[in-house]
Amino acid sequence: MAAEFDALLIAGPTASGKSALALRLAEVLPVELISVDSAQVYRGLDIGSAKPSRRLRERIPHHLIDIRDPADTYSAGEFVTDALQAIQAIRARGNFPIFVGGTMLYFNALIRGIAKLPAADPDIRRAIDAAAAERGWPALHDELTVVDPLAAAKIHRNDAQRIQRALEVYRVSGRPISQWQLDTQATHAWRFARLALVPTDRAWLHERIEQRFRQMMQEGFLAEVAGLRSKPGLSPTAPSLRAVGYRQLWAHLAGETDLATALTRAVAATRQLAKRQLTWIHADSDWERLDPQQTDPLEARVAALQRGLLSQR
Repeated sequence: MAAEFDALLIAGPTASGKSALALRLAEVLPVELISVDSAQVYRGLDIGSAKPSRRLRERIPHHLIDIRDPADTYSAGEFVTDALQAIQAIRARGNFPIFVGGTMLYFNALIRGIAKLPAADPDIRRAIDAAAAERGWPALHDELTVVDPLAAAKIHRNDAQRIQRALEVYRVSGRPISQWQLDTQATHAWRFARLALVPTDRAWLHERIEQRFRQMMQEGFLAEVAGLRSKPGLSPTAPSLRAVGYRQLWAHLAGETDLATALTRAVAATRQLAKRQLTWIHADSDWERLDPQQTDPLEARVAALQRGLLSQR
């Protein structure tokens, strides 16, 4: 890990303990936390996104939480813009920024930059939406697999927003979005130290995922989703409701599944999310990896981080 850096990035799969690690540092150092979570940006997505409580946020500054309504969109490009502004403001206050979360697309965009994609085309978007209404998003994902298999492999078959954008870019330009995305360049000179919590025992992680989901249910997750369903203009195709757990409980409340099935599917989807997060991390050798179950190495790294951050004050 670099001896000097401008911000610390803490990544890892869901339920791996990354938020707890960031909070440990925040308790003893003058830091502010920046959420890297595509669900926590939305107001009303609280329990299911494991959003820090308001009391905690009043005590330790958090950023990029509750900045959008659930019917709105929020892109990786918007995240980078907001994140860079947050770094500048935090360091101007004499504090240190720590990014923490599991939305690896956001981390990647912050580190490597955003590709300059073709502008949106309303007519093409309407045509794609009409086809999806008739045939379903999985069918359009199949179409994307033909024209851009690299992009399709990274996009879930029901991820309406990303399927739509990938097909739109291809139809507008004749060039796959995966090729456009190769032309990225960071637009800043901030230096990042990067730490990833990577459990070697997948069974341990899977158990933590199931335990956390059941705890969310006890805290009122189902009622939270019911409240979202009551909001005018919010539909299950909203980007916010791509978040694991939300879409499965929404389907239950819509009468599509019983609760037990919804819970089973939600836990399975969360485990698949964790697998994708680990794939992102393993594909990038610049992440320093620590096993959260290995206490001594983790404690040594926490102590080193504390010393490193204090030495830069």
